[in-house]
Amino acid sequence: MDILKVIKEVYNLPKVNIRFYGCNSNNIDTYTKLYKNFTQRHKKYKIIKNKTVGVALFILNKYKDYESFLKSNNGKNSIYYDTRKADRRGYKFIEIDRNNYIDDIYEINTSSEFRQGRKMSEGYLKKVEHYDNIPGYKYFGVIDEEGKLVAYLNVVFVGEIAIFSTLLGHNYRLKDGIMHFMISRFYETMYEKYIDEGYKYVMYDTFFGAPEGLQKFKKKACFEPYKVNWVWEC
Repeated sequence: MDILKVIKEVYNLPKVNIRFYGCNSNNIDTYTKLYKNFTQRHKKYKIIKNKTVGVALFILNKYKDYESFLKSNNGKNSIYYDTRKADRRGYKFIEIDRNNYIDDIYEINTSSEFRQGRKMSEGYLKKVEHYDNIPGYKYFGVIDEEGKLVAYLNVVFVGEIAIFSTLLGHNYRLKDGIMHFMISRFYETMYEKYIDEGYKYVMYDTFFGAPEGLQKFKKKACFEPYKVNWVWEC
């Protein structure tokens, strides 16, 4: 690893301030847990905080609206291409109650032993019989023409940012472009519903430390690396 190159890249990253606000008695535990996790010292790189460098962000106001976003990111190997491909094959993006898809979620979780070169953790291999709704979280998914869930996305809405918590797709449907379709349609939901509520960003963990394949996946989904200063206003 070229340490000087990494240091230069980190130094030149654009900076943003992202606020945690709107806490109430229902979601304060979720907010507090996330803020503590994001701002504590990194376990490996002690000189930086956990989720502050190379944070993968999609900034909503970079584009006028969803259609402008799609038109700006087209081509053969693009999120536009996968979105249209999944559209043509009859997939739909919806908000879900996970308890209506217990079997489908288990099938998705166990459809591949490995993800991004890493073995699936034991928690995904055990069938969950009931899901509790966590304050601050919303749940989305992709269904096929028969109404079968083939991908899902758990998102926590905090202050002015929507944060991807978990996203997984059925291994045998990935070739249909369902994952980038799901992200693209989530962006559409943000533009249509949440941007007017003050949400400005979508976050998908960080670039640094992610496997090369996952970094490419995030770049195709139009995430970019930033330095983030998390501001607590609760």
